[in-house]
Amino acid sequence: MKQIYLDHAATSPMHPEAAKVFAEALSVHYGNPSSIHQTGRSARRVLDGARHLLASSIGAQDPEIIFTSGGTEADNLAIFGTANAKEGRHIITSQAEHHAVLHACEELEKAGYEVTYLPVDEFGRVNPQDVIQALRDDTILVTIMLANNEIGSIQPIAEIGELLKGTGVSFHTDAVQAYGLLPIDVDALNVDLLSVSAHKVNGPKGIGFLYQRKNTALKPLMFGGEQERKRRAGTENVPAIQSFATAVQIAQETMDEKRQSFMEYKEIFRTVFSENAIDFKENGSEQLPHIFNISIPGIDIESFLVNLDLSGVSASSGSACTAGSIDPSHVLVAMYGQDAPELRNSIRFSFGIGLTAEEITQAAEKTVQITKRLAQK
Repeated sequence: MKQIYLDHAATSPMHPEAAKVFAEALSVHYGNPSSIHQTGRSARRVLDGARHLLASSIGAQDPEIIFTSGGTEADNLAIFGTANAKEGRHIITSQAEHHAVLHACEELEKAGYEVTYLPVDEFGRVNPQDVIQALRDDTILVTIMLANNEIGSIQPIAEIGELLKGTGVSFHTDAVQAYGLLPIDVDALNVDLLSVSAHKVNGPKGIGFLYQRKNTALKPLMFGGEQERKRRAGTENVPAIQSFATAVQIAQETMDEKRQSFMEYKEIFRTVFSENAIDFKENGSEQLPHIFNISIPGIDIESFLVNLDLSGVSASSGSACTAGSIDPSHVLVAMYGQDAPELRNSIRFSFGIGLTAEEITQAAEKTVQITKRLAQK
């Protein structure tokens, strides 16, 4: 039985072209980009070309791109790097951020920093005025994600960035889930720092980047060589970076097509549910096209996901799995409260390359069958 993979928001398969480039680069571009001999210079040309393509994908300049091991490191570099570079002990974020941001902020709290965790509304969105009202004289950083990885809600980043102009506060956004699906321009968003990861856009795992606007204060977290303009020590992973750039180029070229397909997939789910009288509610608002997070009254998410997996569909609760049990989603807690039924009956379907409308229909029909079967117990 072929598994229908509907968990692309967690990670995505490598695009065949990106995988091909990665495999070839392992044996061809193995040189150290910092070496001055021919092999090193060849690797440097590949590195520079990839950096240019990735910078262009967000409207940035080449020197503003810092290669990292992925989104988590990029988030940590933005947060700890700002904290180590600026005077002040106050940071603003939201209750619905990715754990790479939340746990980093919690560590800073242990070191004596103060963090304001802004609430979100019932659609998972931050009120820009709440950001401004939370500002203090010692605020050094605001970090709000561009779009949520669990429910897909898109945040008003450009509006927040406009309000922060002239305050001297650095503005970071985690764009990991939105990159490759939304047009992104760092000037239009008014951000100083932006995080991206390759494995969410059909590139390899273990590579990503942090955009750092020119003259934005930031200190490195890793020390050693002078790679990445002394901002991130360590020999660059040229094969992964070249593969990353290939995946991004394809993502940029196919963005409109993918968005249309994914919106059609959502509509298939809605239609199948409606035809079978399945009661459900969509979580979030103004969402990314590939995330369909729904609440189905009366189901238990753990048994539901197990049954779905056994039927050949890979999906997720969107929340952390710890020791074999699913913890309540902190995003849904922020939206609905600690005792909301949505915490126990929400499931996330997320779409990506390789899927067909027929497979989506099959997945929706299997979801209906499982829902009705579990409701009878």
